[in-house]
Amino acid sequence: MASSPFSDLSGKISTRQAHAGVIGLGYVGLPLAITLAHSGFTVTGFDIDPGKKVSLDAGRSYIEAVTDEALKTEVAAKRFGATSDFSELAKCDVIIICVPTPLTKHRDPDLSFVEATCRSIAAALRPGQLVVLESTTYPGTTDEVVKTILEKTGLKSGTDFFLGFSPEREDPGNRDFQTATIPKIVAGDGEEARELMQAFYGAAVKTVVPVSSNATAEAVKLTENIFRSVNIALVNELKTVYAAMGIDVWEVIEAAKTKPFGYMPFYPGPGLGGHCIPIDPFYLTWKSREYELPTRFIELAGEINSAMPRHVISKLAEALDVRAGKALSRSRILVLGLAYKKNVPDIRESPSLRLIEIIEERGGMADYHDPFVAEIPTTREYMALKGRRSVILDETSIRSYDAILISTDHDSVDYAALARWAPLILDTRNVFTRLGLMADHVVKA
Repeated sequence: MASSPFSDLSGKISTRQAHAGVIGLGYVGLPLAITLAHSGFTVTGFDIDPGKKVSLDAGRSYIEAVTDEALKTEVAAKRFGATSDFSELAKCDVIIICVPTPLTKHRDPDLSFVEATCRSIAAALRPGQLVVLESTTYPGTTDEVVKTILEKTGLKSGTDFFLGFSPEREDPGNRDFQTATIPKIVAGDGEEARELMQAFYGAAVKTVVPVSSNATAEAVKLTENIFRSVNIALVNELKTVYAAMGIDVWEVIEAAKTKPFGYMPFYPGPGLGGHCIPIDPFYLTWKSREYELPTRFIELAGEINSAMPRHVISKLAEALDVRAGKALSRSRILVLGLAYKKNVPDIRESPSLRLIEIIEERGGMADYHDPFVAEIPTTREYMALKGRRSVILDETSIRSYDAILISTDHDSVDYAALARWAPLILDTRNVFTRLGLMADHVVKA
């Protein structure tokens, strides 16, 4: 076979000689980088945060999905290393973009991280490279934004370099699935790009699912998260309706899920957290405006889910008034759980941050306890909370609060002790019923 950018790269991938670069070493990028290294590729991780390189060089992982042992193994084998020098991208045969794609305050896509990363790649782009976007975004981003920036170099996608999209599917805290065992959607800009995507990811991931275009792959990721957002909004709405009727929505869901077909359980909560469900659906609502098409379900679900923190605080204020004869503005509240889901340290878009903010807006005093989050780090929207530390959870501290608000039901918390010592508990996760600890001073919200 005559030498060509496609055949040369295909050969490197099949023999594990391809050098991979992963840009963005967070919850998506670091597990992917270590998975690729474990499969035999040499991997360089790129991140603008120098602290991450220091930690990784020392063999200390800051992501639960990557153990220190797994990290040290790949570093010792010289299959993985980290850098903040983006000129090193020129040495990489495959470059994978795993950077944040947040929303603006007006719920428009913020692609500034993707665009800046693409400009860095363009500065090092050479023939024979495969560039992959994994960051969640609207259909068309890979071909319309990434490709446009890279082709300004004069190199052409599908001829000189290759371009693909493969949506991340990480689920922090899920011990049943890892990066290598979660089926991987792949697509490319042209047949050769798709073949390279299948070969590359197939070398590291158990199951690869090719689709016809990058836009289709982008839509797959959005569909997965819109499905969850809409169904969570439905049970959040049912929660308020059934509560007015004196019906426990949690009991209804537990009974309904015994049906072996035609039903899938979703659960209410204090609001949505994580990067995916609170943010990703709005990428499609934004893109749909280009086609003058409404996305009523998505937008309504967003409204319902976004209203949940205020609903919870209203229930808290009502419980304090009726059961303790005290106003929220004169109360001390402990928010239990800062992470957006149980048993992980991930606080991205956590409703707990909003709960604390609303309590203090209404004149109350709020602390938090989280066994996984010792201190609130810098966040985009809650800078005023930066530096606050998790309080100790003991009898003295528990009794000092007027109410405990269960926002995240971490398994390591002693809920029996909370039930004994707390004067009032607002439970948004149904944890006390699950554990057989319901009592008059435990209120569901």
